[in-house]
Amino acid sequence: MPERSNPSSLSAPYRAGLGEGLVRLQVCHNCSKVQTLARYACSDCGTGDLGWTNASGLGTVYAVTSVARAPSEEFRALAPYTLVLVDLDEGARLMAHGHDGIRIGDRVQASFFEHAGQRLVRFVPIDESRDS
Repeated sequence: MPERSNPSSLSAPYRAGLGEGLVRLQVCHNCSKVQTLARYACSDCGTGDLGWTNASGLGTVYAVTSVARAPSEEFRALAPYTLVLVDLDEGARLMAHGHDGIRIGDRVQASFFEHAGQRLVRFVPIDESRDS
């Protein structure tokens, strides 16, 4: 099992991917399970033999909600905003921002935006992703 470090270093490959315009997923080298949350062990088989892979950024919207009351001061400027759960084509589910008007069942593509010094994911319907 890898040496335990602080949680921010565990997710460093994910955050580095965002900086490159990529969604990265952790993948188990033992059972091939992909997971969106960085962990020390596979959520399926429990092995610590994990690596990272670049996702296509494509998926299908599983759930949508509108956030009217932001959870922190830094997100108040965005409110109201849309959050989505997206089933990525690689098999993992990711929560991220969503384009206004997005609906359950929409095919989407990951795009990225800057807010409060962070690069964040925003899913857009595929037919609109060419314009973003």
